[in-house]
Amino acid sequence: MMKRRQIWLIRHGETEWAREGRHTGRTDLALTGQGREEARAVAVILGGRGFDLVLVSPLRRAGETCEIAGYAGVALVEPDCMEWDYGELNGKTRAEVRAWLGEDWNIWKGPVPGGETPEDVAERARRVLMGLDGVDGDVAVFAHGHFLRIFTATYLGMEARAARHWALGTGRVSVLGRENGYPAIVRWNARD
Repeated sequence: MMKRRQIWLIRHGETEWAREGRHTGRTDLALTGQGREEARAVAVILGGRGFDLVLVSPLRRAGETCEIAGYAGVALVEPDCMEWDYGELNGKTRAEVRAWLGEDWNIWKGPVPGGETPEDVAERARRVLMGLDGVDGDVAVFAHGHFLRIFTATYLGMEARAARHWALGTGRVSVLGRENGYPAIVRWNARD
């Protein structure tokens, strides 16, 4: 049984590729000016809240967001929080991928040549969740859109592909907790 009260999920601010709709994956991009503004807005939402544990993806965009939000000094880098490895799709827009792999392609159905499946990402999410078992208080995770969506599905006990039902914008905050003893989404995709 999970002991912690809440898991706060923070998606990094905008990058150039996010703005252009490109699958960013493991490419290590910096935040744009807008992305830094979004990270400052995250800082306001978090309001200096104390967390028993703060995890951050090793990718620069998550680290910058974490730093601007005021948590770099306490954050632990967690490689399992990296974004989905998109393999040969990395850097391509959805339109470019559909021109290559067919009009009915989407990330949830695949294929993702040379990259991870949704289930591979869910396995990483499970490892992160298992690492939280001894944490009694609140946790913050600074990471990426698809990873955080699949992390949420995993937390809720759903299949990885169920994550397709939740949109998550850049520089947004979501909160997972419990409701009547069940894992629940307490807050989703908040920007204020």
